[in-house]
Amino acid sequence: MPSSIPSIPIITQEKDPEGRLWMRLSGDWKLMSLSPYYAALVEKLAAADGANLGLNSDSNSDSNPGLNAESGLGLGWDIRRIEVLDSVGSMMLWRAWGYKLPERLEGLPDQLAIFERLASSDVKTETKPAPKSPFESVIQIGLTALAAGRHFIDLTKLVGQLVFDMVHVLRKPEDMPWRETSANLFKSGVRAMPVTALVGFLIGVVLSYLSALQLKTFGAEIYIVNILGMGIIRELGPVLVAVLVAGRSGSAMTAQLGVMRVTEEIDALSTMGVSQSLRLVFPKVIALAIAMPLLVLWTSSIAMIGGMVSAQMQLDISYGFFFDSLPKAVPVANLWIALTKGLAFGMLIALVASHFGLRVRPNTESLSANTTASVVTSITIVILVDAVFAIATKNLGLPI
Repeated sequence: MPSSIPSIPIITQEKDPEGRLWMRLSGDWKLMSLSPYYAALVEKLAAADGANLGLNSDSNSDSNPGLNAESGLGLGWDIRRIEVLDSVGSMMLWRAWGYKLPERLEGLPDQLAIFERLASSDVKTETKPAPKSPFESVIQIGLTALAAGRHFIDLTKLVGQLVFDMVHVLRKPEDMPWRETSANLFKSGVRAMPVTALVGFLIGVVLSYLSALQLKTFGAEIYIVNILGMGIIRELGPVLVAVLVAGRSGSAMTAQLGVMRVTEEIDALSTMGVSQSLRLVFPKVIALAIAMPLLVLWTSSIAMIGGMVSAQMQLDISYGFFFDSLPKAVPVANLWIALTKGLAFGMLIALVASHFGLRVRPNTESLSANTTASVVTSITIVILVDAVFAIATKNLGLPI
């Protein structure tokens, strides 16, 4: 019976009758046999590689014209006596050879096949990009249309579910999520008051200052009340608040629902039989529907104060004249239009934020992408709906 004890890997250096230097390897070149002698073998292989470099350097000198690779006097490797050669041994030799086949290598066919596969695998092939389809633009348009259609369908389902939740709450008022609604009202409304007031005041100052520069030219300083009133109360106030709330509260809502999706809290609610739309989406929509009109009224008032202060400084228009002219320049119908816009913007922002939050997949990349998409989509929808309001109410709220 053959012995089960592995043979020791051996490296010997010999010269053949023609004076050529050979490194002859024998024994078992496998993991179990190489482990005890690994460091010594690596050192010996490195020394052999140094000897090979010495021969190559001598080949360029005039004193040793015969020692060159072309005459076959370079270092040769004989691996025919290796009894067992596994992946560890073959990679050890492959590294010692500089990741290429030696010029002179003697081995059995199976051994040579291993190193030929290593040599072929090290060849880097340049891959050409797949040719583009001539219908690439049509395909992209189709994919975009399909994605938009899926978003529209999912958003429609969400709106329908909220209608059912509203009917359910009207039938059973005790199921109304009061705590969730009040919490969202506080976070989206009360905490947004400082930043909306600051931005509104600055917008009022800037608008009044720029308008004053033009009105002075034509001697029409008193019409600054009309410009500020119509511009801020009817248009800038609702849109400005909607953009701020979309970036502040809308992104927070999407991130909250997205984190709950990542941590599987939404799945846990479904498992316990708790309606995710009633407990998560419905309070957000109701809270923003209440908070947005109030924020519009708050921000528009602060913006008008900023414009009034700037008008007094620039055009010397008294506060009394400003307060007296404002109701005539801006009928109360404009205020109702602004509050209606705030109601519509608030519900849309909450719906879009919840829609993208529920679409988050359980990974952080999806969370960031959907949060960004939520803010961008909310602002875009707000501007589109504001344009619809402007066209629908073009004959309403005109100055007396």
